[in-house]
Amino acid sequence: MIEAELIFTALAELSTREIAAISEAKGMTENKIAGVEGGRIAKKTRLALESKTGKKVVSKTNYLLPRNAKTIDNK
Repeated sequence: MIEAELIFTALAELSTREIAAISEAKGMTENKIAGVEGGRIAKKTRLALESKTGKKVVSKTNYLLPRNAKTIDNK
């Protein structure tokens, strides 16, 4: 996952939270609608950036370490 992917994910989450708060969403159905709307905002913005720059925002890289990779905690 590259920096731009993280930023657009954060945009989708923020948009969703704001829409849910303003619409006072309660329950799964109303929050799902807010999630779809928040995702659409991030998608439109991502497509506009990709169109303007000619570069893809979504990458094939994975931010997570492989399962067998050693970390500080599991030496």
